[in-house]
Amino acid sequence: MSGRPDSGTGPETADSEAAAGQDESVDPLAASDDPLDESVDPLSASDDPWEDARRARWTAVGTGAALTLAGLAAALLRLTRSAPALVPAAYAGGAALCAAAAVLGSRGRTRRALWLLVAGVMVMALGDQFD
Repeated sequence: MSGRPDSGTGPETADSEAAAGQDESVDPLAASDDPLDESVDPLSASDDPWEDARRARWTAVGTGAALTLAGLAAALLRLTRSAPALVPAAYAGGAALCAAAAVLGSRGRTRRALWLLVAGVMVMALGDQFD
């Protein structure tokens, strides 16, 4: 053999490359186990900000509609019982706030919709305290 360094074309190099390839494919989740790894985000389905905005709008609309229906149902149930008039009024008022939040959420005002949802649920909870 000549005195020049190994050029990497021998059988030893091929075996070491195959072994290195096997080591990388043994545990594919090993790199994502690091909690500080910012490259892997399991909650984000895409990196598209328009998709995130669309998801936020649909979440605000769906949550607002569900809480509106729940508030109206509770107001009707409390109206048929012998409860103070303030209780069904509070449930109906909270449902109105949640309905407004659903409208705002559908128009893209998701932060304001979130705060209206919180206010609506708080009004309903306050009405429940009077029962």
